[in-house]
Amino acid sequence: MAQPKTRRLPPIVYIFLGAICLVVFPRIQALLKTDSGRGSIGNRLLIQDKATPDKQKGIEAFEKGDYQKAIASFKSSLARNPNDPETLIYLNNAQAINNSLKIAVSVPIGSNLNVAQEILRGVATAQDEINQKGGINGKKLQVQIINDENNPEIAQKVAQELVKDPEVLGVIGHNSSNASLAAAPIYQQSGLVMISPTSFANNLSGIGQFIFRTVPTSKVMAEALADYTIKTARQTKIAFCYDSQAPDNVSFKDEFLAAFISNGGQLIPTVCDLSKPNFNSIAAVNEAINSGADGLFVASHIDRVEAAISVAKANQNRLALFSSPTLYNIKTLETGQQAVKGLTLVAPWHPQANPSLAEMMRQRWGGKINWRTATAYDATQAIIAGLQQGASRDRLQQTLHNPEFTVSGATGTIRFAPSGDRIGSPVIIQVQSNGSNYDFVMLSKTP
Repeated sequence: MAQPKTRRLPPIVYIFLGAICLVVFPRIQALLKTDSGRGSIGNRLLIQDKATPDKQKGIEAFEKGDYQKAIASFKSSLARNPNDPETLIYLNNAQAINNSLKIAVSVPIGSNLNVAQEILRGVATAQDEINQKGGINGKKLQVQIINDENNPEIAQKVAQELVKDPEVLGVIGHNSSNASLAAAPIYQQSGLVMISPTSFANNLSGIGQFIFRTVPTSKVMAEALADYTIKTARQTKIAFCYDSQAPDNVSFKDEFLAAFISNGGQLIPTVCDLSKPNFNSIAAVNEAINSGADGLFVASHIDRVEAAISVAKANQNRLALFSSPTLYNIKTLETGQQAVKGLTLVAPWHPQANPSLAEMMRQRWGGKINWRTATAYDATQAIIAGLQQGASRDRLQQTLHNPEFTVSGATGTIRFAPSGDRIGSPVIIQVQSNGSNYDFVMLSKTP
């Protein structure tokens, strides 16, 4: 019995299908590529907290390539939980799937969810704004979110994966200076722009021409705080409690001390390292008081603010307290309360410095925002402005490094020094109370 003949397609069809596989499959793999489940453009849930069923449905649809269903599900999730930047980013990513420019943002979801979401809100706002306007020269902005846990080793692995993905044109991150310092040389060597919205350690300056940040340096902020401490607060004898394992706060402490002494202040020598396993906050505060201090500088790593708050509680409002921008976060208010009343610190931004944008953000996210949201918004705006001049890694770097480059942001005009540092001025802030409620209030804006 004769076997039926197998019908063969014309050779041109096989060539065409092969070409599609070569072009499309690598792009899909690049879009979905993650480091051991740490990254997502919408195909994976990274923030478990308050995740709605619709959000999960959207992620499942995104992973299957059903982007219309993903869009509808993400919109439904946002209607129920509008204060979720991950969902807004995934919604924009799904809408941009076929015509986009891709960047990444690396945040500490696993170690500091509050800070991660603060940064993501700034990125999501800028992404949504540009995409609602039609995108960057007709292409919408897509953002890959990555969880680096503020861990230097993980940050290095993240950087190694991102530089190998040709779709990624720029990186917003990292949060802690430990993570940024670990990852920056990898980005620099491979020619991928990194803009940290939050790292202010001095030694991030000058790593290379692909490394930027949208916060003022430790030197600029510490000098402003030291000037306020001497001339306005009239505190002239300061003791120091800081985390020796937090390079940003070590930088800040050194710069503050130098400026404080040059203004006529006196250092009260004490041994107070918040990172020590046997740290005793009561003993540290008593030593400072017994040594004649009238003020106490206290600063910690962003993931270990509990140690600084324990010092404030041990202080019992006896010494005037001063700090770096690290303590400007919700945990300071919620955990410290009366103990941190009067705490004075410096920060890159405060909502009172730009009330209209702060109100827009408040309405969008259903609550107050702080400086990390503003500087993350600015980092995203800088990348958007750079990509408008040319959508390549090299062209982005050249645009940002141009002395003539400027773009308007939440914290004012964004300009970078040749070192990649933000050219800008900080604000002085103090914790004040209104009955049983505590909040950060802007005292002054430095020139």
